[in-house]
Amino acid sequence: MSILLTILTVLLIVISLFLVLVVLAQKAKTDGGVGSALGGGMTEATFGADTGNVLSKATINAAIAFFILSFVLYLGHIYQRKHAAAATGDALPTIAVPAAHPAPATPAAPAKP
Repeated sequence: MSILLTILTVLLIVISLFLVLVVLAQKAKTDGGVGSALGGGMTEATFGADTGNVLSKATINAAIAFFILSFVLYLGHIYQRKHAAAATGDALPTIAVPAAHPAPATPAAPAKP
């Protein structure tokens, strides 16, 4: 299970880097911004006039993959922790509590006439 979680973690890092690069490569709504500085014009030459749709779809797919993979890793770590604690005996110890004894009855104070 540990090897699978390691592979999925590396895949999550790759998807994260891809997502950052795709977002930075997108052209801004206005002509200024980081997208034009990082080659926003080159993406139009590479992908054609339909660049916005290609980059938008890549961003959406990468974001969906990121969230699904993050959730799967979360569940995997919970599973691994639960089963590792049960197998090695590292779970919290159970403490037996003795039964509570009833408090002794105190005699009522005599009423004053």
